[in-house]
Amino acid sequence: MSEMREPRFEPPRVGVPPENRRQMFVKLCWMLIWMIYLAYPISDLFGRHGATKTAFGWVMIVLFLACYVSLVLRRQVRGTAVSWDRGHAVSLALMFAAAVTTSLVLDDNWLALFTYTAVAAGAVLPPRVAAMGVVAVVATQVALGLAAGIDRTGLAGMALGGLLGGLAMTGLQQLVRTMAELREARQAVAALAASDERLRLARDLHDLLGHSLSLITLKTELTARFMDQERYEEARAQVGDIEKVSRQALVDVREAIGGYRRPKLAVELAAARTALTAADITIDAPLSLADPRPGLGAEEEGALGWALREAVTNVVRHSGATQCRIRLIEDHAPDGRLGRVLTLEVADNGNLGKQARQSPHGNGLTGLSERLALADGTLRAGPASGKHGFVLRATVPLRPGTAETAKSAETAETAEKPAEDQPAAGTVQE
Repeated sequence: MSEMREPRFEPPRVGVPPENRRQMFVKLCWMLIWMIYLAYPISDLFGRHGATKTAFGWVMIVLFLACYVSLVLRRQVRGTAVSWDRGHAVSLALMFAAAVTTSLVLDDNWLALFTYTAVAAGAVLPPRVAAMGVVAVVATQVALGLAAGIDRTGLAGMALGGLLGGLAMTGLQQLVRTMAELREARQAVAALAASDERLRLARDLHDLLGHSLSLITLKTELTARFMDQERYEEARAQVGDIEKVSRQALVDVREAIGGYRRPKLAVELAAARTALTAADITIDAPLSLADPRPGLGAEEEGALGWALREAVTNVVRHSGATQCRIRLIEDHAPDGRLGRVLTLEVADNGNLGKQARQSPHGNGLTGLSERLALADGTLRAGPASGKHGFVLRATVPLRPGTAETAKSAETAETAEKPAEDQPAAGTVQE
């Protein structure tokens, strides 16, 4: 799984500025496809008007295209969530003026320019007025068409296309803004989860070391007084107590750090969403996966967190997948044993399955299997049932009473806090 792969082309994503020239070229090509509808006004310039009107038409079509392309480029380079500015207003106003002028001076074929104007209005106008702007553009198109006496059926189809295109662009812009907000919220959730872990570590270290260091300080001062009084036996006893307290403090700190390093399932799920989204891999994972699971102990949750981290790392770095599905499945324990188990399933549609058929598991999965074994869990990983894909299943037991025990401990800790606020006799107050 560690072999190098050639970098694959990442297609441009909706609502995200292009990362390189190739993505920009793809977006521009997609935009230019819709220029085919300009064939109607351009065809009107060949042999149907005099030299003055023909020159006027070419100037207007060049001006219209320049404004339209500039709007699109500004949105693509700066992102579709860019705010409304004077440049947008000038370009949109020039497009509308060109559509009105050409429709009045030349022919009804130039009414097609209103369709592009409606789409541009839906894309760049502020959300609160975008729909009204689209309707205003289409209403102007209908009014000019009726004044020119063109066929109402053709006018209705043209107006409907412009209205639907403009409103669809308005909805697309709202969707893009929502996606940007979701990405920011996802990053905020991950940052808050990391901050919560840091606060937990700071609180645990304060609780663990505060009492121990205070006791060591007190006994050190007492030892110094015994030494001054040549009471060596009592001083030696205090030194022994200091050694015991310091050793116990070291054990407590190691346990606290071990708990801090143990990954949380909710934190790993947030990190997985961020990593897969950044790699342009579609993730199928319900939001309910981050909910607490009754009976899931800290060791078991840590093992599942490591499994999720390893699985997502393999999907992003080695699989070449475009989709990843994450599930938590609660079921009865296998082999007829009593109790229930929780299984983390991570499946993708990449080429890891093909690699797994040709070579054994790497060090990552081997180490993961050992971690799960320490939590009485099991690991199953291998190719999916189809031609492509890889599935990883990590299973840990759910221990009855785990949630109740943790809740009782939390209640007891809360009840003891008022007593802890008062320094005990014979100790040094912090």
